[in-house]
Amino acid sequence: MATRPQPLITLTTDFGTRDAYVAAMKGVLLGLAPQARLVDITHEIRPQDVMEAAFVLREAVPYFPPGTIHLVVVDPGVGTERRAVALRHHDHWFVGPDNGLFTLVLGTEQPDELVELNRPECWRTPTPSQTFHGRDIFAPVAGHLAAGRSLQEVGTPRTRLTTLRWMEPSANNESILGWVVHVDRFGNCITNISRELFERYRSGRSFKCYVGSTPFTQVHPTYGAVAPGEALLLFGSSDLLEIAVNGGNAAELLGIHQGTPVHIIFEQKPTRKPS
Repeated sequence: MATRPQPLITLTTDFGTRDAYVAAMKGVLLGLAPQARLVDITHEIRPQDVMEAAFVLREAVPYFPPGTIHLVVVDPGVGTERRAVALRHHDHWFVGPDNGLFTLVLGTEQPDELVELNRPECWRTPTPSQTFHGRDIFAPVAGHLAAGRSLQEVGTPRTRLTTLRWMEPSANNESILGWVVHVDRFGNCITNISRELFERYRSGRSFKCYVGSTPFTQVHPTYGAVAPGEALLLFGSSDLLEIAVNGGNAAELLGIHQGTPVHIIFEQKPTRKPS
């Protein structure tokens, strides 16, 4: 069986770090692929929040090298009829529950290969815990892949994933309506409104942005462009519109949370139609 040199495995879970769950998964991984490098993307996903996990994963995956295996265990349906899957997409491998998370990461694209993990000989035990598939199914399969096994060796080919879709902002010449899709640990509130969409419909006009308890009329280049404690709009590292507070927590200060609507109203007619 061929072995990939120093395979790289990332881990994304909602387990936190106070319990033994993550350590148990890492122990299984290293038992099967002792040469593997393990990288924690995060274990602080809100419990059972598939959408948050997909957002974080989507932001991180493009910066990992080809051949990386991404182990993702945010699994509110553990022990039910939801499938366990592994897939390959653009020379990255993903292992986890088939609950829509992977379609959120892939967007409109289809995986290059997809298998259902229905081969008990590739699990830690043929009688896995009904509450901890991360340890007993997903980590062993990721370990086997890191040790050189192919997808066809660990599962049965399938053609479709369970589908979830991001809610897209609505936009016209008068306004844009979007939502906060993620609140990071600093309290910055990240929306689903991209810089490209905003500038295309803004067309050089002034605007008012209504979100939480504060209206905004200006986009700033960075957090320090306003006084400490002052709220602001900016486009962050993902080129998505953010509501932030310089040195503070925008979510707490302004009463914003995941799902809060963000309404931008343009104040006069555009000089040109959006292209």
